[in-house]
Amino acid sequence: MKQITGIILLLFTLHAQPISSQLIFEKAEYKSRREKLMDRIPNGIAIIRGATIPSGLEHFHQYNNMIYFAGVDIPDVILLIDGINRESTLFFTISERAADEKAIPLELVRDPVTVTGIENYLLIEDFTSAITSRLKLQPVVYTPYWSEEGIAENSMEKFRLIERSVTNDEWDGRLSREMQFVQNLNERFPGIEVKNCTPDIWALRKIKSTAEIDVMREAARVGVKAHKAVMEATRPGQPEKALAALFEYTCMVDVAQGLSFNTIIMSAEHHAYGHYAQYDRILEDGDFIILDAGPDVNYYDTDISTTFPANGKFSKKQAEIYNFAYNIRQVCLDNYRPGITLTDVGMEIKKMFEEKGYDLNNPRYGRYFRYGGFNHSIGMAVHDRMDEFSSETEALQPGFVFACDIMAYADSVTTVRIEDTVVITEDGCEVLSAGLPRSIEEIEAFMKK
Repeated sequence: MKQITGIILLLFTLHAQPISSQLIFEKAEYKSRREKLMDRIPNGIAIIRGATIPSGLEHFHQYNNMIYFAGVDIPDVILLIDGINRESTLFFTISERAADEKAIPLELVRDPVTVTGIENYLLIEDFTSAITSRLKLQPVVYTPYWSEEGIAENSMEKFRLIERSVTNDEWDGRLSREMQFVQNLNERFPGIEVKNCTPDIWALRKIKSTAEIDVMREAARVGVKAHKAVMEATRPGQPEKALAALFEYTCMVDVAQGLSFNTIIMSAEHHAYGHYAQYDRILEDGDFIILDAGPDVNYYDTDISTTFPANGKFSKKQAEIYNFAYNIRQVCLDNYRPGITLTDVGMEIKKMFEEKGYDLNNPRYGRYFRYGGFNHSIGMAVHDRMDEFSSETEALQPGFVFACDIMAYADSVTTVRIEDTVVITEDGCEVLSAGLPRSIEEIEAFMKK
């Protein structure tokens, strides 16, 4: 534990930085996003609601869609985007004292139109009367049907959980917040048409702008540093709980506002569960560690996985399966570029397998051939939603950010996950999570230090 304490003190001394509470991007970035949504709803208005004040004592975090279109980190805010009149209105009520307590910029509260670039501002108390008059002239309303994402949440996973555990529970039956709003709109205004704009928002969020990629690159930098800190501190006798705490501390003492998801640490028999995060083992000599974790920085996530031996030295079995996965990763990164499909990348993996004499009929290899290392899109959620994606026919585009997630299996205690956050560029790809020791030689040399 002395080693971990020393690393924490060093990180605090060198890397502690203030976190800005200003808008993440320039006003023009948000305006462009709203205008693109207007293009998709030319016959109506979109209503997007922000997160409510937390019921407990946890820190407030805005919903991703509100941050995406407005950039305001204020509780109980509503954004109305008018596709007919091509203007937007922001509704919120908060005192300067309450804003100051929550580190919300006072200039945002005093002059939201100037700060945000949103054309109109009204108190939240005016929302009902405002939409009542609007809907007499514009009877088409677009609003998200699927669940809004908070920090460390993913839209469809959250929606399905609510549906399974709440809506379909015979002793509960409540709708999600989003679907309750849809029901209320239909009941209050029976003559209107309510449409789901979630797919339109997902389509807009799919390709990241240069400004978004810059933030994600910063998130990846923090994640790489935290992975290295854990690798440096890992040795037989260390508790997994201490390593998980070190990862979070390293992120939070830098510029992270939280984690993309609960840090996953798997060793020994826990490899079998894929996303084990109980931290209930003391590492032993011979353990093979999978660390799957990433920070959230300014509402943008990264996803990184590293695999390494607890004692810093790969066994023969560990080295064989690790090199198998590492070779697949290299083929993927060498071939990701605009215009290519992921299945095309998978065929390059297949060629490599043929050259190395692997059994191409092994059913475990099918996912490599079909998906070419792709696992999920990444952005404001670690499982960022997007339009339906076809690995066979859809060509990669510049600005698409995703997980190159290579998983391989030797036995129940010897599995590998090598995962990078990757963005497609104009002429290839960039590994945003670059800088980690990845080859066996690099990992052993790094951990030997």
